[in-house]
Amino acid sequence: MFKKILIANRGEIACRVIKTARKLGIATVAVYSDADRNALHVQMADEAVHIGPAPANQSYIVIDRIMEAVRATGAEAVHPGYGFLSENMNFAAALEKAGVAFIGPPSPAIEAMGDKITSKKLAQEAGVSTVPGYMGLIADADEAVRISGEIGYPVMIKASAGGGGKGMRIAWSEGEVKEGFESSKNEAASSFGDDRIFIEKFVTQPRHIEIQVLADSHGNCVYLHERECSIQRRNQKVIEEAPSPFLDEATRKAMGEQACALARAVGYTSAGTVEFIVDGDRNFYFLEMNTRLQVEHPVTELITGVDLVEQMIRVAAGEKLPFAQEDLKINGWAMESRLYAEDPYRNFLPSIGRLTRYRPPVEGPTPRGGIVRNDTGVYEGGEISMYYDPMIAKLCTWGRDRAQAIEEMRLALDTFEVEGIGHNLPFCSAVMDHPRFASGNITTAFIAEEYEGGFTGAELDDDLIGRVAAAAAAMNRVAEIRRARISGRMDNHERHVGENWVVSLQGQSLPVTIAADRAGSTVTFEDGKALRVESDWTPGQPLARLTVAGNPLVMKVGKIPSGFRLRLRGADLKVHVRTPRQAELAALMPEKLPPDTSKFLLCPMPGLVVKINVTEGEEVHEGQALATVEAMKMENILRAERRGVVKKISAAAGASLKVDEIIMEFE
Repeated sequence: MFKKILIANRGEIACRVIKTARKLGIATVAVYSDADRNALHVQMADEAVHIGPAPANQSYIVIDRIMEAVRATGAEAVHPGYGFLSENMNFAAALEKAGVAFIGPPSPAIEAMGDKITSKKLAQEAGVSTVPGYMGLIADADEAVRISGEIGYPVMIKASAGGGGKGMRIAWSEGEVKEGFESSKNEAASSFGDDRIFIEKFVTQPRHIEIQVLADSHGNCVYLHERECSIQRRNQKVIEEAPSPFLDEATRKAMGEQACALARAVGYTSAGTVEFIVDGDRNFYFLEMNTRLQVEHPVTELITGVDLVEQMIRVAAGEKLPFAQEDLKINGWAMESRLYAEDPYRNFLPSIGRLTRYRPPVEGPTPRGGIVRNDTGVYEGGEISMYYDPMIAKLCTWGRDRAQAIEEMRLALDTFEVEGIGHNLPFCSAVMDHPRFASGNITTAFIAEEYEGGFTGAELDDDLIGRVAAAAAAMNRVAEIRRARISGRMDNHERHVGENWVVSLQGQSLPVTIAADRAGSTVTFEDGKALRVESDWTPGQPLARLTVAGNPLVMKVGKIPSGFRLRLRGADLKVHVRTPRQAELAALMPEKLPPDTSKFLLCPMPGLVVKINVTEGEEVHEGQALATVEAMKMENILRAERRGVVKKISAAAGASLKVDEIIMEFE
């Protein structure tokens, strides 16, 4: 077994590898850029080596810099994580030449399967069903349009060396092909140093289901069942689960056996993932093979009990797999929510800044018999950089069945405290509560179909509204008692805390009566329904853990005049608790309207202006591209919402802008 390994990566995956290395008694070496000098993976590792400036193409994906760190520290093996150099055959070959073990597949397997065009051809030769498409290299946008017309719209434009949703576009017309082809090439060149593009048919209403394989150098190959990855936004996975609610045992077995056959055909060793697209009749088609550890590997670990990182290290050290296919059973159900630094209320655009508060839920067994796991690479007070992927953490839960795994995830998401940046916790919570998701009737179009106009927050159902109202009334009573006891009051002028209140939330005003004892409060509504509230919350605490009507309720708490700002289950509520007279007067107050910004194009996130597509005085039409802004390695095209004339352009290509900084003004 190795004595020291270097992790050629950053963030949560570097921290994840370090944890398993510690368990095995292996010393670890971290590498870091200027932006990551104080990063968590640097703090966790036994050694750390600086490898260059913040941009990844000057640090994390520069092979010579990593090789220098390997030589300087005497590391015997390198784990590449995912992204960066994890699927770069030149990197694997350089390590092999230097006599350093690559904790991944051999370079010929990476070359064969890491390139999406080559892997498609090999899969076809191996008799694996593949999606129709053009596997040759495409010279320019005009050729892309011709090929797309032959395949038939819609088509998927993909980077040959791509991954993580970067360099991918769906195109429904010639215009979208031309635009998407250029953006895909730019993103691919920026992220992977390889701008080759191919095009394939986009299958509508598909499910994205992948098979985890594990192979050693002794001829053994097994599949660790499947992961359902259909909840995606812009081709990037948001929520994953294992197993899939759609597959039957026969389909699972057929997909697993094909995945292993493909791995054996290219002499694959280590952990890898074979991705399939599955239609409504359970016909499945090979998409690609990722010759690395996947972001969503924890859900597989939770249902199989296998530490995939440990097995990768052991395989790289020449050991045999300790189990056979028949030993790998499915135990329970696991969910993963990817926590991203992106603002769901601004069409999920990237958000950067300092984590002023970062308090994940407690990991380990839960009172209900489930499990919570959080893989992360950040800490409270740390910075979210514009240079890298916006992932903050991967929150995972396990339950005896799918319903319990979902319920554990709901509570864990409500418990997760993140402040200082925009993040997608509310959106993940809303998905967990969505009836269609709960039913398992999902496709890769789920987010586009269910949140067509973007995410504006979740609406709570009447049952949950009642529970929140009862909780707010009980919390307000505690706060009122504290305020009544404030020092400096006049003698013999004690303030009385009344029993009758009006709770206003989500457009409803609910009169309630509250009766309290030492154990809690009973809140009674006008219709006679009474809910028991038990809590140890005290004013000022940002997280309230309550039991309402015997069920747990967790809410993030902020203060507003005459009430609370409560966040739970994807909803962000202003909850006012007033006396009946106060509620009567509040109803007469005029509503304050936000300022009109309709004549401006504002930068929706911190980023770099790549291109200005229009000129001053030009008439623009609805949907027309106005500017392109790059943030966190993704290009975002900003379009006109309506017809108008450009009055003034305030930003130029190359400018670095803040959120809501003016790009242009319209007449």
